[in-house]
Formats: sequence, structure tokens, C-alpha cells
Amino acid sequence: MILALLTSLACMSMDVNAKEGATVRTAETGTQAAPPPPPGMEVAVFAGGCFWCMEGPLEAVKGVATVTSGYTGGKELHPTYEDVGYHRTTHYEANRVVYDPTVVSYAELLEVYWHNIDPTQSNGQFCDRGDQYRSAVFTSDPEELKAFEASKKAAAAELNETIVTEVLPEAVFWVGEDYHQDYYKTNPTSYQRYRKGCGRDARLEALWGPGVVH
Repeated sequence: MILALLTSLACMSMDVNAKEGATVRTAETGTQAAPPPPPGMEVAVFAGGCFWCMEGPLEAVKGVATVTSGYTGGKELHPTYEDVGYHRTTHYEANRVVYDPTVVSYAELLEVYWHNIDPTQSNGQFCDRGDQYRSAVFTSDPEELKAFEASKKAAAAELNETIVTEVLPEAVFWVGEDYHQDYYKTNPTSYQRYRKGCGRDARLEALWGPGVVH
């Protein structure tokens, strides 16, 4: 019953007054940190609002091995979906992309990322409002930061608008609960109902034009 309730609320704004106060999590009661990538693979971490909606576009990119939904950018340990949703932590909903850099570049992943978010929205993404839904790119080295700045400049020129997407240093990525992984595949009806109701595709087309969205 609890799982069903949380799933129905996923990627939708929660009533922050419903539950208050911090919860101290441990490895036994919360999420786990993502393991290192396999040899020869690299990691990109993007926050684009609802993590369900970013999985499909990123998984479709040739050279991407895995896309994991989870939480990052906060100081609290082992955060859960409930903790993040009720603003008990400072984390973002995000996606961790493990990819082969000999097949796809970080810059190419950034292009897919931009075209699947609204980088002009500061209070969340689409219908999802709250700090956990803000857009951000988490970089791990100067090369990634340089690529981000170049792609941000290009996106701003394409839209002729101010880009508010943040760039932040890489932080621990906490792997989200199993029922969030590949939600668009395991619960397609619920996912499509949410996506349409949130107005995501309509806004993306208005921003980037028809046929641009991946």
C-alpha cells in the first residue's frame, strides 16, 4: 500500500506539510551509493526534473550502457524517495549515465540533455515544482565543465533566452528505489498519463521546435 502510494506520487509535487522533520538513514534503511563504472566507461550525471522522463532519451543514445535514476547533490546520507520528495534532504532527482566515450562524447550527451529539459525554468521542471526538480549538471573534471559551458552558451543562443540550469561539482550518487528504474518501460500507461498531464512534450516542442526532442 505504501509502495503504491509513493509510486502514484512520483515526479509530482508533494505536500511538504504532510510530513516534517529529518529522518536519519543508514545503509540498512536507505539507498546505496552507485558503484564505480566498469573499466573503459565514464559517468555523466544530469538532473532534469522527473528522473523517469530522462531515462528513455538517454538510454536511446548509442554508446550509453546504463541510465540509473537516483538522488545527488545533497549532504544527507542514504536518502530515499520519500525523504527527497518531502524536502527532508537537499538532493536533486537525477540520472547517472554510464557510457562508452569511444562511441559517444560527453558533449553529445549534453545535447540530448538540453533538448529534453526546460533550461529556462528555475523552480523545477514543467509541472513538477520544488528544489529537487531543478535542472543541473554535475561535472567531475575541468573538461566536463568546459563542455557544459560551451553547450550552455549554444543552448542560450538557440533559444535566445537566459539559461538557469546550474553546474555543480560531482557528488555521491544514491541509486533510487527499484520501482523507479525504467519506470517508462515497466509502467507505460501510468508513465504516459503523467508525462502528458505534466505538459512536458508540449513545452519541449514550444521551446526547441517539432522534431528536435529526442
